[in-house]
Amino acid sequence: MRPEVLAFVADGPLPDWDGSEEEIDRRGRQLDAISRPVTGEEARSLVGCFGPDDCYGAAWTLLHLIETGPNPVLKEQPAPDANEWHVRLWRRADNAGLYPAT
Repeated sequence: MRPEVLAFVADGPLPDWDGSEEEIDRRGRQLDAISRPVTGEEARSLVGCFGPDDCYGAAWTLLHLIETGPNPVLKEQPAPDANEWHVRLWRRADNAGLYPAT
């Protein structure tokens, strides 16, 4: 995995809206430093970095970054109470026909 991805993943989930401006800006810069496309391994690691909300748009950037890798990144449908971003990733891949019909 590339150092930029490792650094982002090592810092854990994105902060929520209550995070400091400095932290949110720093995480945004980290995301911007990751060149596209990501590998499958990187995409799977990045999935664990979604926080509880959209982090002032950073979660959308993360979602789009993950989608530059091989899809679908999620192999199992998230539980109904899963992180909203995991559910969103699943639905977007499902809507694109990337999962076999059941």
